[in-house]
Amino acid sequence: MRAIYKRELKSFFHSFVGWLFLAATLFLAGIYFTVYNIMSGYPTISYVLQSIVFLFIMTIPILTMRVLSEERKYKTDQLILTAPVSVGKIVTGKYLALVTVLAIPTVLVGVTPLFLMRAGEFQTGISYASLAGFFLYGCLGLAIGLFLSSLTESVVIAAVLTFAALFLGYIMAGLCSMVSSAGTGVIAEYVAKVLYCFDMVGRFDALSNGYFQIESAAYYITLTVFVLFCTTQSIQKRRYSVSGKGIRLGAYSTLGIAAAAVVTVLINLGLNYVPDRYTSFDVTANKLYTLTEDTKKMIGDLTEDVTIHVLADEMSKDEDLDNTLQQIKSLSKHVKVDYIDPLANPKFYYNYAQEEPANNSLIVEGPQGSAVVNYDDIYQYEMSYATYQYTLTGYDGEGQIASAIAQVTLDEIPKFYIIMGHEELALEETFLNTLKKENLSYENLNLNTVDEIPEDAQGIILNAPAGDYSKEDVEKITRYLDRGGNALLVPTWTDTDMTNFEQILGYYGVSLVDGMIVEEDRAHYYQIPYWLLPVVEEDDVTKRVSGGSVFVPYARGLEYADDREDVYYSPFLSTSDSAFSKLEVLGSEDYSRGAEDQDGPFVIGLRAEKSAQDGTVSKAVIIASEQIFTSSADQVVPGYNMKLFGSVLSSLAEHESSVSVPVKYFDIGYLVFSARAVYVVGFVSIILLPLGCLIVGLVIWLRRRRL
Repeated sequence: MRAIYKRELKSFFHSFVGWLFLAATLFLAGIYFTVYNIMSGYPTISYVLQSIVFLFIMTIPILTMRVLSEERKYKTDQLILTAPVSVGKIVTGKYLALVTVLAIPTVLVGVTPLFLMRAGEFQTGISYASLAGFFLYGCLGLAIGLFLSSLTESVVIAAVLTFAALFLGYIMAGLCSMVSSAGTGVIAEYVAKVLYCFDMVGRFDALSNGYFQIESAAYYITLTVFVLFCTTQSIQKRRYSVSGKGIRLGAYSTLGIAAAAVVTVLINLGLNYVPDRYTSFDVTANKLYTLTEDTKKMIGDLTEDVTIHVLADEMSKDEDLDNTLQQIKSLSKHVKVDYIDPLANPKFYYNYAQEEPANNSLIVEGPQGSAVVNYDDIYQYEMSYATYQYTLTGYDGEGQIASAIAQVTLDEIPKFYIIMGHEELALEETFLNTLKKENLSYENLNLNTVDEIPEDAQGIILNAPAGDYSKEDVEKITRYLDRGGNALLVPTWTDTDMTNFEQILGYYGVSLVDGMIVEEDRAHYYQIPYWLLPVVEEDDVTKRVSGGSVFVPYARGLEYADDREDVYYSPFLSTSDSAFSKLEVLGSEDYSRGAEDQDGPFVIGLRAEKSAQDGTVSKAVIIASEQIFTSSADQVVPGYNMKLFGSVLSSLAEHESSVSVPVKYFDIGYLVFSARAVYVVGFVSIILLPLGCLIVGLVIWLRRRRL
């Protein structure tokens, strides 16, 4: 076998074929590597590998077409077939030579993470899981090409058959989706499941998405072994075709192939029944697909049945979402997950929603009613203002599902009223979704339309009003606070006279420092001194952001008399001693200190609790920054401003949410390279390495032709 391996490996590199394979693979990988990793800074090579895997459709047929078919054509296979070597060793030797050729560019691509790690935090687990999937995908393709090469003595036919087989494997996921969407019966579903067995790309994508599945790797390995066994049987049948054992050998080959097929199917089916915790591993740096301890505890404590209806047929299900659902299901016997095909049951959603949810949306049904989790809320997208395109940035499957389960099992949901009518800054959809995830409800309220703030208000939100409140509005709010009401107060910097609004702050003995804070300590601002990264103090509302940073742009200072007996104060966000409050704010680029500017440090986030006359306590959280609860601010410190928002509201509601899972971001941060590095890496990976392979291969080929 070793001699066959060496002979076959030399034949690839003594001809132009092996070098062409290396050059084509490295060239395409170099282009995507430069664009994705070096220029765009993506912290994983999985995007590169997913982009170049289609190359196998063209390169593998060229690499494998001559391995057996050409020897059969020129009758040189007789020398091997009559040699004292088993057919299995012959096939293994030739196959290992092919795998070695594939391993060379795979290893070269596998070295790139060692370079990328130096430029920032890197998704090592995803990268190498994707690389393993890429290699296993290629190994299966090589086995298919080798088998088809053994069936014919025509090199062209072998190449065409291999191309057709690999192309079908590449587009099989789309064909499965077409079949399942075209028909609604059992036959269509069965056909789609059979076709899915030949989907070569789906398993590679599963390995590349950060959730390493043993069954995906086993699919490639077992199918590769099966195809190699078929190749052995094909050659074995020819080896004894001239003997009298032909008929018996034919029966043996058929039975052997059938038995091998049964074993392959049983292994793959058997792995589907093994619990995911033994076969699936989250390899993302931020544990994107691993349930948090809060979710595990909540699901484990369920005492009543919850059913999660997924509006999709199982062939078109979202794999990431399904992984989360199966993990949740495995935690409690009270959780049931079922898939509802919208084509077969188009009216299923009628009892749960007025409008038809998107495909793969969830309907969670429990003892306290039902909740709809729209598929559009499962993933978070951000618009790039450079390209005006939306980019997938985060996964919120666990948070949305856990919140919906809590919603349908809780007896009562606290309610917040968002005060409107004074040019308040509207909360964005992502922050409103955080309210829902905290198992809190909300409603907009214009004080001009009511005599009193409703009795069911657990709290009110006054988010950055740019216009002053009327005296009547202040009286309504004060009466509510006197009854033990709670408030989130977010004052903003404005030239408008806000005397009445400041009376609401004065209810808690708090006033605003004139001007806007400028931070001179470089460790406590981001890019410009108006964009603060304050000190986060230990407090009940900052437990979720402990160890992280909160981004507070364009903030004002808060003053209070901490000797008041009726009010308890707990500051949780503050500046450094180097900060000052600038009175004359002429523009966002003016950071100069004036003679009358007030020196810091300043409190910019404060929790206050005031005792009311009837023994109740009114709680308020005051953060003096208009932009703190916006998506643009939250993106600077991914998720931490959102965590603070959820924690503040749960604290005011006197309701510690049973779950609080923020959006899990796909990217842990972008890699940063200099312009020089971009040019050097681009030149080496796109030009130097591929061109070097072509030149070496051409020189060797020309020299051997002269010989």
